[in-house]
Amino acid sequence: MMNMHAMPQQPPQNTQPNQPPQQQLSQHLDNITKVRSLIGPLRDGLSATLKTAAQTLQQNSLIDTGSQKGVDLPLPRFDKNLEEFYSVCDQIELHLKTSIKCISQQASAQRYLPLAVSVTRTDALGTPDGSGTLTYPQFLATANAQVAFAKEVHDTLVAAAQNISPTE
Repeated sequence: MMNMHAMPQQPPQNTQPNQPPQQQLSQHLDNITKVRSLIGPLRDGLSATLKTAAQTLQQNSLIDTGSQKGVDLPLPRFDKNLEEFYSVCDQIELHLKTSIKCISQQASAQRYLPLAVSVTRTDALGTPDGSGTLTYPQFLATANAQVAFAKEVHDTLVAAAQNISPTE
């Protein structure tokens, strides 16, 4: 018996790699909305799991005491209900982790690159235009420069650590 609420239909999402902060915020809110929509199936799954466990325990108790000789009615499978419950829990965990990552990326973007990125403009002419936005190629160049600088700092620290450590 498959729970139809375990895998809700989701609208197609914009999956551009570098979204402006406003789109990231809406994606974060979308993940929170998905978590909220999964609370009902989570509650139903827990209820079904506990109900199945209680029925199975009661039937096994009746068989053990001798009141009942065998299984009259097939009961829903406890392991299947438990698996559906865990599936919903995993979906909620995934959406919450994605929300945390979105918030972290948005905070980093605001801290290290406070300008918005215009993905519609691809011309790489000079510095940012008067609107306070970067073109996508300018954004890539800035990100590559930041990565190169971080690698250079890392290499310098490793070299300094090797110079400090005593050689045998």
